[in-house]
Amino acid sequence: MNQGPERKFYLKHFRAISLAIATYEDFTLLVNHLVEGLCRTFEVKGASIMLLDEIEQKLFRVSSHGISDAYLEKGPVFADPQKSALSTGRVELVEDFQNDARVQYPEAAVAEGIVSMMSIPVKYRQTAIGLIRMYHEKPLELHADDIESLSVMACQLGVIIEANGLKNFVDQVKIAIDSLPPRIRGNL
Repeated sequence: MNQGPERKFYLKHFRAISLAIATYEDFTLLVNHLVEGLCRTFEVKGASIMLLDEIEQKLFRVSSHGISDAYLEKGPVFADPQKSALSTGRVELVEDFQNDARVQYPEAAVAEGIVSMMSIPVKYRQTAIGLIRMYHEKPLELHADDIESLSVMACQLGVIIEANGLKNFVDQVKIAIDSLPPRIRGNL
């Protein structure tokens, strides 16, 4: 009797990751630890965190683990508004990279040994602002509770990404104000 996929992401893991998301001060270190942890926990070939450039409608990678430089440099990854977890806001599974219209670079996936991928939208409130992608060399199947936990974790990450973006904006405004002549700053 087939019982389905084994659960791998339990409360102790979720607590540790949630605490890390809430307390890490170095965003780069946080996302690097997240993708490495995903690969180890779920025993997948690789994982990436990609954010959406809303103007160009392209995804740019902020972190990756287990994927070769050749694959990472295969070309731009465009956000297709009709066919991606970004547009649906739901976790999506690509079961076969060679036979799925959503895949932009199937030849590169073959060279990398990737057969399947799961995309988990990183959301801020109801808006998808990026993706967590998990790549595997065979069909990927995760327990429903693990997928739900990953979705919640991605939403927590979305809050941190949005907060970092706002902080960067405020820092730039402060720099701009500080660079004004004193006579103008005195009137602000």
